[in-house]
Amino acid sequence: MDHVAIMTPSWKLIPKILSGEKSIESRWYQTRRAPWNTISIGDRVFFKDSGKSITAKAVVSRVWQFEIKSMKDAEKIVTEFGQRICLVNPNVATWGKVPKYCILIELNHPESIPPFTINKRGFGAGAAWISTDSLENIRV
Repeated sequence: MDHVAIMTPSWKLIPKILSGEKSIESRWYQTRRAPWNTISIGDRVFFKDSGKSITAKAVVSRVWQFEIKSMKDAEKIVTEFGQRICLVNPNVATWGKVPKYCILIELNHPESIPPFTINKRGFGAGAAWISTDSLENIRV
């Protein structure tokens, strides 16, 4: 399966993925949504900054899924994985509403790729993660 992770440009995380500094992509949600239960070892994740083209990819080497019942659960995840996630704000107490779910995706073999665009129609205008059988299905 292929996935597209849409990143916040101001956080400048794609260069950190490519350098290996950021080796875990994280998604923190209030509800179970993609890539919850849809991502597996060996899947490919493509990265793009919001409003821009896809410019990087990596291979999934491990996945963790957490149900967060308290701020302490979130703090434990941040303590164990925060440095490899490259969290912009690791202070859980300042997040506001504590997420109920966290998905961590360990990335291997990150590489830059020639930029290309995708058609997000049908995934929701604000979708920050897209899962598809093949990226070719949405490639423009």
